[in-house]
Amino acid sequence: MTRAPVNKIIPLSLVDGPGNRTSIFLQGCNVSCAYCHNPETQAVCNHCGICVSGCPSGALTIVGSRVKWDPEICTLCDQCIKVCPTFASPRVRSMSPEEVFQEIQKNIPFIRGITVSGGECTLYPNFLKELFAIANENGLTCLIDSNGTTDFTRFPELMQLCNGVMLDVKAWDEQVYKKLTEGPTNSIVKKNLQYLADCNKLEELRIVCLPGEVDAEAVISGIAQTIGEKACSVRLKLIKFRRYGVKGRLQNTPSPDDIYMEKLLQLAVGFGFEKAVIV
Repeated sequence: MTRAPVNKIIPLSLVDGPGNRTSIFLQGCNVSCAYCHNPETQAVCNHCGICVSGCPSGALTIVGSRVKWDPEICTLCDQCIKVCPTFASPRVRSMSPEEVFQEIQKNIPFIRGITVSGGECTLYPNFLKELFAIANENGLTCLIDSNGTTDFTRFPELMQLCNGVMLDVKAWDEQVYKKLTEGPTNSIVKKNLQYLADCNKLEELRIVCLPGEVDAEAVISGIAQTIGEKACSVRLKLIKFRRYGVKGRLQNTPSPDDIYMEKLLQLAVGFGFEKAVIV
């Protein structure tokens, strides 16, 4: 049975695609962005057990050789994450697509579809394919929120079931990208950008804006040159960096000012992004 580590399920969300949606967040990521607001979703728990004694409410126990989380008595104090050597959340459930859909089902009268995020959800393509097939059968649209590092051309069945991708373009210059994400290259991200535009699966583009760390101007220009006239129909979110939840070297970095963000917005509009917004 196909399973994936589920960090959390938000029943009703208005910020993860068009309309009201249920958002599913999977655990585990293949990059380590300096500005990540959810660093506890990056690593997958290795069941070392250090967090068990660190839990003040006793919500964590060792069953066999695995850490088990009891959501009924958990107070969400995050002490388990603070003591974890890899800063991973043990509050994760291994779930099948059918089990996830059971939780989604009660929301169907109130939602337009589902969005799967992470971590990086495309690390679990078979899980996504099976979940999306069930969702499609029940009249729900399906979106992927991705860092773009998985080559979507390798998964045609998944892309057929997926209504669109919300793509994070983190940097355009390869060296800037490597420094920001600790990832190897952004060539697959650029390939996916072209592919998704060509097959009309580009639901939304996102750029986290932080001068000195992100080459946002180059990202806007590079995207526009890649997708051409499609720019006018794609929503572009220029996300002002905020240090809430950030760990590591950027945790005390201030947000860019409104003047900088407005300049980026005008640049984007000039490149044809009619649906560009600052968030």
